[in-house]
Amino acid sequence: MRSLLVRGLREEGYAAQGFATGSELLRKVAETVPDVFIIDIGLPDTDGRDVCQALRAQGVNSPVLFLTARAALPDRLSGFRVGGDDYLTKPFAFAELLVRLEALLRRSGAERSVEAGGLVLDPAKHAVTVGDYTVMLTPTEFRLLARLAASPGEAVRRKALIDTAWAHGSIVYDNTLDAYIARLRRKVCSLPGAPQIVTVRGVGYSLR
Repeated sequence: MRSLLVRGLREEGYAAQGFATGSELLRKVAETVPDVFIIDIGLPDTDGRDVCQALRAQGVNSPVLFLTARAALPDRLSGFRVGGDDYLTKPFAFAELLVRLEALLRRSGAERSVEAGGLVLDPAKHAVTVGDYTVMLTPTEFRLLARLAASPGEAVRRKALIDTAWAHGSIVYDNTLDAYIARLRRKVCSLPGAPQIVTVRGVGYSLR
């Protein structure tokens, strides 16, 4: 499928490249940021939604189109909640994919610079690195941190954090979120020079 997509996109004039894993994609993005991404959710090494969050946390604002066989409503909603811009399910028509890509490119504006304290998120390992220091996170902690890092300095509402970290409609209580944030805060604090997770009373949390 990846080879067919790359060939078809190149025939349409796109300078398309294909990558087998999320890790390969993130390594390439460190060199060159493309104008648009097409990402599957079921990647060999990680969840494509975690790759999207890692991109957003690192300040990459190019549009993301999820192309996946997962057609359930919770999957589609979670794709948008983690920073995706469009969602197309398999099987699909190549002509429709092209139209969606054109629409995403039309809507995408100039990229804004995002600073998140030098955090580098690895969705394959569920790890966060600052400089030479790395800590491992649980998948839920990873998604919480990625959501905060995507909006550095801004207050992220509790509901937005819950919707991102528990994407499948689970019932999550406020004290559950607070417990996860407390553990995440301790891990982030162990990284020298890392930004801090700050409580914004009555709203949620912020990465500053």
